[in-house]
Amino acid sequence: MNNKALGDGAMIGITAFGAYVPRLRLQKKAMAQTNAWLAPNLMGKAKGERAFGNWDEDAITFAVEAARDALGPEDDRSHIKALYFASTTAPFADRLNAGIVQAALTLEPTIQAADISGTQKAGVTALAQALCVANGAPEGANPSILVAAGDRRVPKAVSAQEFDYGDGGAAMVVGRNNVLAEWIGGAASTVDFVDHFRGADEAFDYQWEERWIRDEGYMKIVPPVLTRALASAGLEASAVDHFILPSTFKGIAEGIAKRLGLKPEAVSDNLGTIVGETGCAHALLMLAGVLEKAKAGQTILVAQFGQGCEALVFKVTDAITQFKPRLGLSGWLTNRKEETSYMKYLVFNGLVEWDKGMRAEKDNKTALTTLYRYNDGILGLVGGRCQVTGTVQYPRTRISVAPNSPEVDSQEPYKFAERAAKVLTYSADYLTYSMNPPNHYGQIDFEGGGRIFMDIADVEPGEIDSGTQVRMAFRVKEWDDRRGFTRYFWKAVPVR
Repeated sequence: MNNKALGDGAMIGITAFGAYVPRLRLQKKAMAQTNAWLAPNLMGKAKGERAFGNWDEDAITFAVEAARDALGPEDDRSHIKALYFASTTAPFADRLNAGIVQAALTLEPTIQAADISGTQKAGVTALAQALCVANGAPEGANPSILVAAGDRRVPKAVSAQEFDYGDGGAAMVVGRNNVLAEWIGGAASTVDFVDHFRGADEAFDYQWEERWIRDEGYMKIVPPVLTRALASAGLEASAVDHFILPSTFKGIAEGIAKRLGLKPEAVSDNLGTIVGETGCAHALLMLAGVLEKAKAGQTILVAQFGQGCEALVFKVTDAITQFKPRLGLSGWLTNRKEETSYMKYLVFNGLVEWDKGMRAEKDNKTALTTLYRYNDGILGLVGGRCQVTGTVQYPRTRISVAPNSPEVDSQEPYKFAERAAKVLTYSADYLTYSMNPPNHYGQIDFEGGGRIFMDIADVEPGEIDSGTQVRMAFRVKEWDDRRGFTRYFWKAVPVR
């Protein structure tokens, strides 16, 4: 599939990219040693670490953070005309998960948004769909389309997948302006080859035998798709500078590269010992890492396997030197906290039942009418600014809080999520229920005005004080377990 054959010949491709890897990194040696009495064979997987989300993170929050990494701190995101959210672990089976991402990013309500799921290649499929939509736009139109992917795959405890998987997200913006990597070809296949599956009512994946997946799956299904993708781009295999193919099985990408004639040095690190495989987000996460270091003129072949294969070919442009994500994959990899408590990992992923105490016994029913009426304030952290006095406040109300000037109906929307902030006062509370005690919360002051009382996340006792610089992070606020509803809000996270 060649984009020039489908559209008017204008350059189309990736115009921005971002990544997100959770701060917590569980040491695989600690995992293996804890379970050595039961599964000593897992000691062979004890090298490195895997990223895992805090208790208040999920596929949606990963995607939001990755998208913010790509879009930058600007409030105006009106150039985004469509959003595709890819995940196999989205929290809602019948609610538009992409709609939550849209609200958190304060994208225009006039955009098209869709969830893409059901396969591990969903991330690359979403990117391919975005490229096709941008390619089919009317002549002169320059739509920007956001692709955001995130997965939090929870395997059974004491399993090989527990060592192989990781948590994270990635995002790509597709368009025609300031293209960083031009889309020059691609191909796909759909084959009902079941390497693993998870039924609608099941919590865990069921994995088939490794040799079968490798020999009958990857080695037979992927190479023909890559060959067609390269042919559509008019490239020889030896011309590929970066080859991206996620797999939890050792040597898969290298074996396919050798069969096709790709350069051995073109095979990209799959991040297996520093992140783990982040599900359908992983190919895009690896692509974000490659784009950080890619040079103009280089070619990238990215593919993902899952009931077939999806492959795309890009050529890096001179514009690559003009773009930097806010942190990028390299920045998130540096922003890490080593974790050796296997029990914390189990608790955060709901793999053990523990006594939460009476303070956790409450009905967390969400008032859906309130969520709808104050959607931008709750999910987008949008407050108000008085157009008469300039006073900034949260939440936005009909009457301004300006001292001695209570103006009525004078407020315009004012976005807080991307503004610098610092801790004014805080508490570390061991008495209230918390998934990760103590529960930190406090008053947060924003640069330019405004103050919000909110939770503080990703922090240990003694790590913050009055004046600590913080950023806003979109997180899970709480769950309504009786009705299966996840409630989201924003939290303050120390800037590290």
